[in-house]
Amino acid sequence: MTMRFEMYRDSAGEWRWRLRARNGEVIADSGEGYKRREDCEHGIELVRQSAEAKFVDMTTQIA
Repeated sequence: MTMRFEMYRDSAGEWRWRLRARNGEVIADSGEGYKRREDCEHGIELVRQSAEAKFVDMTTQIA
């Protein structure tokens, strides 16, 4: 199995997504329901693009 996004409807009828790792474990999810499928698909695309995001170790930041 490869990593994959799964899109589904929750019990309230809203669209959600989850990302499964190769071992089948859920490693991320939408955290919210979307009324429109297109909005859910957009959320997935934002996560896909986040591979370009910078990594910041907040434990080294001064509070």
